[in-house]
Amino acid sequence: MDKSKRRGAGEGLIRLRSDGRWEARLSLGWEGGKRKRKSYFGASQGEVKDKLLAARSDHSRGLLISAKAQTLGAFLDDWLLRSLKPRAKARAFESFSSITRLHIKPTLGNVPLHKLSPQHISRLLHEKTTAGLSPQSVTNIKTVLRSALQQALKWALVSRNSAALVDAPRIPRKQIVPFDAEQAGRLLEAAKGSRYEAVYQLALMLGMRRGELLGLRWADVDLDGRTLRVSQSLQRIATGTDAKGKKTALLATEVKTDGSRRTIALPDSIVRALRAHKARQAQERLLAGASWEDHGLVFTTRNGRPIEPITLHRDYKALLDKAGLPTTMRFHDCRHSAASLLLAQGISPKMIADLLGHSRIGITMDLYGHILPAMRRDTADVMDRILGGRS
Repeated sequence: MDKSKRRGAGEGLIRLRSDGRWEARLSLGWEGGKRKRKSYFGASQGEVKDKLLAARSDHSRGLLISAKAQTLGAFLDDWLLRSLKPRAKARAFESFSSITRLHIKPTLGNVPLHKLSPQHISRLLHEKTTAGLSPQSVTNIKTVLRSALQQALKWALVSRNSAALVDAPRIPRKQIVPFDAEQAGRLLEAAKGSRYEAVYQLALMLGMRRGELLGLRWADVDLDGRTLRVSQSLQRIATGTDAKGKKTALLATEVKTDGSRRTIALPDSIVRALRAHKARQAQERLLAGASWEDHGLVFTTRNGRPIEPITLHRDYKALLDKAGLPTTMRFHDCRHSAASLLLAQGISPKMIADLLGHSRIGITMDLYGHILPAMRRDTADVMDRILGGRS
């Protein structure tokens, strides 16, 4: 039995197939001299009619309907290569690619892109949470899907961004415990005379990130003008895989954000430390002779090569132990310490945001707002001293 019902021009065809299923066909025009059609199947005439009407609505609104359904996995591969890679920083591209490969494609890779629903994504996030991933890691999965599906929306491949309709897990606020002034002084005292002494001074006094310090070039330092420019970061980044596993390389990349590209005024003590470091580096260059590799970096190995982040990390942990400080303190806590110490001295949050390279002052306030109550009391006391005696 084969009953067919032809509809108006361009409306498609509905028929009962010999296998008992109903089929609706939507005409998508011509390509290469061949007519393109998309079929929809269902158990009843009403079911396929609804599917056909929805497809016609999408088609009329300019959504691309492929005769061959594209999977989410295929779309993500294409999006990463054609859309994200040309505009993203290397580290961000590596992170998005890794999340896609390890967490999204194994579970949702075979789902047709146009059928991806908020429920699919909600289930994925729940599975990852149950498996023990941190709230931040689960949120990162949602971020990748939201970014990719936003592009799919622009390309008219989907009718909505399903990831934007799903709630991410709540991320607990981390308690920042920076060095106080006495602890910071002990760390700098323990670093005196070491080859990384200037590194720790810049980290604690200027709040520079580890990658920014390792990527700092002499061309960006003006000792006479007492300024330095932060314009690049040194990171170890995955560059692919081989028979032995993941391949990585130590690469100079753009700084974290546009706001991170900044010029910093240098205290006199930092200028003195950098002059002494430059003289020491000149001696190492002479000793290295022909083996010296000139990368123009401020902080290098004894033969001029870039310093591995893990090398600085190990030196820092040993320095904490030498200074009698908790070895759980992260190198990044030096950056937090710079901000906290300056805020405690009444320096405006706007100036501190500029120093740290925060794109918005709100970031600074969110991170270091715990210091503000004491500042409010100091402000009240100052105003009392200025005008309180008149009442």
